[in-house]
Order: sequence, then C-alpha cells, then structure tokens
Amino acid sequence: MTFSHKSVLLKETIEGLNIKPDGIYVDGTLGGGGHAYEVAGQLENGRLIGIDQDEAAITAAGERLKEFAHKVTIVRSNYEAMRQVLKELGILSVDGILLDLGVSSYQLDTIERGFSYKYDTKLDMRMDTRQSLTAKDIVNEYSETELYHIIKDYGEDGFAKNIAKHIVKEREKGPILTTYQLNEIIKAAIPAKMRTGGGHPSKKTFQAIRIACNRELDVLRDTLEDMVDLLNPGGRLCIITFHSLEDRIVKNAFRKSENPCTCPPDFPVCVCGNQSKGKVITRKPVLPGKEEIEANKRAKSAKLRIFEKRK
Repeated sequence: MTFSHKSVLLKETIEGLNIKPDGIYVDGTLGGGGHAYEVAGQLENGRLIGIDQDEAAITAAGERLKEFAHKVTIVRSNYEAMRQVLKELGILSVDGILLDLGVSSYQLDTIERGFSYKYDTKLDMRMDTRQSLTAKDIVNEYSETELYHIIKDYGEDGFAKNIAKHIVKEREKGPILTTYQLNEIIKAAIPAKMRTGGGHPSKKTFQAIRIACNRELDVLRDTLEDMVDLLNPGGRLCIITFHSLEDRIVKNAFRKSENPCTCPPDFPVCVCGNQSKGKVITRKPVLPGKEEIEANKRAKSAKLRIFEKRK
C-alpha cells in the first residue's frame, strides 16, 4: 500500500514558517513528506532535517523527496530526540520547526497496524514498530483504574468507567486480541440510545489507547520548551494538532514561553528574572477552510499554532 496522506493546513503552515532560502528547518513528524516537500522546494542553500519514527513513513518520504536529496536528511527517530539528532548532524540551532501531530491516513488505513476500529485485525497501534508496548498489552494488562483514566483523559469519553469495567470483565474469559473484539466490548458498555449519533462508539477509546501506547501527549509536553530553545532569533515553531488536549498543551507552552514571569500580578515590577523567549504569532489557532474540510474530512479538527523566537 502506498503512503498516502493529505497534508493538512499546508499553505498556512509553509507561510507560517517564514522560510529563508538558506535556513535550516526540521520536520519532526515527516510522514509522507507533504509539508517537507514544500519546505525543501523553497530552500536554495538551506537544509531540511526530516524525523519520523515510522519505517513506512521514512521509506515513502525518501521517495517523495528524492529530487531534494542534496538538501534533505531523513532520520528515523521520535521528535523527542530532536536535540540529539541535530547534535549528531553538527547542528546546534535551526530557523524553523514543524510538527503535524496525530495519526496519518496511511497508518489508519493500513489494516495490520491496528489503528482503526473499522477493520478487524490484531490490536497493535504502535507508530514505531520497534517499540515493545502494544495496544493489546494496554487492554489486557493495565488495571481497571489505569484504563479508566486513559479513556477518560485521552478519549474524553463520558462512559470511560463502564468501558474500563467491561474490558476487565471480558478479559477474564480470555485475552482481547483484535480490534473487533474490543469494538464489541465498547459497544456493550455504552447504552443503545447513546450510541446513535456522535460517530462510532469506539472512536474515543481507540484514540485514547493509541495516545497512551505512543506516549503522544507526554512527548509533546516534554519537548516543547526544548524546541523553542533550538530556534535561532526570529525562527518559528509551527504545530498542527488534532486533539483538544494537544492543542491545550501547545497553547499553554507558547503562552509560557512568551510570558514566563512568575511574579504575583500585584507586584509593581518583575523580580523573578524570567525573560520572554518570543511571541505567539497566532492569538487564535489557524483552522482549515470549508474547501479543505470538504476535500479531506480528517482536516476537520486540525488547529495550527505558531510561535516566533525573540529576535
């Protein structure tokens, strides 16, 4: 299967990066290379570093960016190791960083990866297949309390308690191994009258387990400050999120980088000494237009936020 993934908010993100032809840029979630292709196309003596933990993405992006091979370096890693990846390439700072978070269309549509509730396959959901922890391990080995918190916090599902209870009860009869097995359990945990409308009953739980399996929110939370620090003066960080929790993490981190002062509001002057690292370019997130949503329904929940390092 070819790696197909429509790049969301493509034009807005490329404009937001404010690309300099001789700058160094990092795409921390390379995917199929859609955003990277546009960045590389604007570089003359510049350089693009593409990072992704998914082997299929690395292969697809390598093919797509072939014509720019002389100015593109692709590394298989998680963007949380960005500083180390750059250090190994002899790069200490960059002019722009891009993240397009969430799961790609390719990952969702590759049946054996087990990301989607639409196909019956083994429970996997690993973005990096070198990782040992899978969705199957979470579903079968995590306690009821842990499952409840994952589904409630990451899936924001009102039936989290009942779903966790049903999962634990079912796995006592035997291991839960497939996506359809999990689908049936979730369905049984949600009252029939609540299952009509609001999308597939498994959507939120599958999303929650995927986020937990890949530590998606932890990685984002732990890396944002580091990415701001990696930017050259005037450099920009562009992040596309697809989940309210991701967006909140980015919004709060950008706000803190812009105004890190910890002094009580009634202090006449700042005494904490924390200095602003730059400014938030997007007071409100940039959203996809009607046309883009019609052409790509997965763009619907996308939000772009941009931060600029102090000049």
